Amino acid sequence: MTKKISAAVSHYQLEIEELRADRQLAAAYLKLALQSLDDPRDRAAGLLAVRSVAQAYRCLVLIADSGA
Repeated sequence: MTKKISAAVSHYQLEIEELRADRQLAAAYLKLALQSLDDPRDRAAGLLAVRSVAQAYRCLVLIADSGA
C-alpha cells in the first residue's frame, strides 16, 4: 500500500518563493543562468532558470500583458 502525501509543495513553487524572498540570491541565480546560455549543453537549464527569476518577479505577466 502506498502512502499519499497531501501537503506537498512543488520544487518549482518553492524555488519561486525563495527567489522572491532573497533578491541577492535571485541576482546571483540570474547571473549564472545568463552565463549558461553561452554553452549549448547548458542552454535549456539556463532558460528555465531565467524563467524562474522572471516568474518570481512577475516579469512574464508584464511581458504577456504588453503584447511583446
